[in-house]
Amino acid sequence: MDTIVLCGISTDYGVESTARFAYEYGFQQVFAEDAMASQTEEQHNAAVNFIFKKMGRVRKTDEILKALEYLPARLP
Repeated sequence: MDTIVLCGISTDYGVESTARFAYEYGFQQVFAEDAMASQTEEQHNAAVNFIFKKMGRVRKTDEILKALEYLPARLP
């Protein structure tokens, strides 16, 4: 596994701290922007625009799901 998709309740606390650890461990990251929330829109936007875009790709959930449809199935 080398890529993770992140989302969650607290964009600027929980998701951001998880993203920082994942970045340090070398994971590729995709952030589901519309599947996160913060106490304020300003806090959410700051994390998305100033932190997440430097550590990975920010996408809408629908975009992520469509991209996953095109991945080849992996056998165990």
